[in-house]
Amino acid sequence: MGAQEPMYTYRRWPKGTWMKLRTPDLLRAFVGPEPGKKMSARRLARYADVHPSFIDHLLAGRRRSCEPRTANHIAEALEVPVEVLFEVHGSTNKQQTNKRKAVTAA
Repeated sequence: MGAQEPMYTYRRWPKGTWMKLRTPDLLRAFVGPEPGKKMSARRLARYADVHPSFIDHLLAGRRRSCEPRTANHIAEALEVPVEVLFEVHGSTNKQQTNKRKAVTAA
């Protein structure tokens, strides 16, 4: 028998990339104790390897961003593409290397 292929492939994101939750309502459509929801918040937290309060903060809208790895785990657990739940954002800190400000002579 051959090796089973992984269900999801993880994309490598550039350093400084972060993921922004599109809307808490969208995440709540998948997570909750009600019938028809994919899983509970506590179970999702265990799967994504984060504290349950982190998931609660996402669901309540008190937290809107996370690392790409966490976003990938959340999307995988809910069996949706990561782009459905999260927007990709790059680093806002652009480092200037070996650049000096021009000094004007008086």
